[in-house]
Amino acid sequence: MHDALSGKRFFGVTVLNVCITVLEIIGGLLSGSLALLSDAFHNLGDSLSIVISYIAHKISKKSQDSQNTFGYRRAQILAALLNAALLVFISLFLIAEAVKRFSEPETIDGTLMLIVAIVGIVANLISVILLSRGSHHNMNIKATYLHMMSDTLSSVGVILGAVLIKFYGITIIDPIVTILVAIYIMFECWPIIKQAINILMEGAPSLDYEAIRRDLIQIEGVNDVHHVHAWMVDENSVVFSAHVNMADMCLSDVEPVYRKIEKLLKSKYQIAHVTIQAEATRGEGEKLIYDQGRDI
Repeated sequence: MHDALSGKRFFGVTVLNVCITVLEIIGGLLSGSLALLSDAFHNLGDSLSIVISYIAHKISKKSQDSQNTFGYRRAQILAALLNAALLVFISLFLIAEAVKRFSEPETIDGTLMLIVAIVGIVANLISVILLSRGSHHNMNIKATYLHMMSDTLSSVGVILGAVLIKFYGITIIDPIVTILVAIYIMFECWPIIKQAINILMEGAPSLDYEAIRRDLIQIEGVNDVHHVHAWMVDENSVVFSAHVNMADMCLSDVEPVYRKIEKLLKSKYQIAHVTIQAEATRGEGEKLIYDQGRDI
C-alpha cells in the first residue's frame, strides 16, 4: 500500500495528470469538444484526488495517541468519501453541460479532438498501472484508482466520439459520450460512498453474530454472550466488544479464557481488536445485540 502512493509513483502520476489536464483543456477549447473538456475536468479532479489520497495515507500512519486512541486510519476513509463525492459532483456538472449541447450544438474539430484523446488515454493507462498495486484492499487507493479508471474509460469514449465526428460528422455523439461516461462514473462511485458513510457512522461489519455466539459458548468457561458491539476503524479493521457470562472465578483464571476468545475471533472472523467484559450473572439471558438505548 505504501509503495502504491509514495515516491516516484506518486510524483509520476501527479505530473502525468497535470500535463494531461493542461493539454485537454487547451485541446477542448480549440476543438470545441465538451467530451474532451469533461475528460480534462476529470483529470483535474484526479490530480486533487491523488494529493488528498497521499496526504491521508501519510496521516493514517501516525501512531495512536490521547487524541485518537484508535489511531488515524480513518483519514483514508474521509479521503475516499471526498474523492468519490468530488467525482459525482463533476459528473453531474458535465451532464448538465452536455444536455445544453443538444439544443445548442457547436462545431467540433474532430482531428484535434482525436489527437489529444489518444495522448490522454496513453497517459491515463500509465497512471492506472502505477496505482494498480494496493487498489484492491484499500478504500482510499481504490477511490483514487477509480478516478484513473474513469478517465481511461472517458478517453476511450472521447476517441470513439472523435472518430465519428471526424469521418461521419456526427457531432451529437460528443454530449452523448459525456453523459454515458458521467453515469458510469457515478455508478462506480456509489459503493465507495456507501461504505465510507457506513464506516464513519459506526455501522456494523458483515458478521454472522449468531455464529459468533455459538462459537464463543463452546469455549470452556463461557456461559453466555450479550451486549455485542462491532464496528470498523477502516475497511480492513474490525473492532468487537461483548459482555461474557462466566462462572465466578479468579481473575487469573479469566485471562486464559480471554485469550481463547481473542484467538477465535481473530483467526475465524478476522476481527482486529477485541474487548471482553466478564460478568457472572449480570445481563444473563439478555439479547445478543442490546437494543434498549442505554448501553452507550
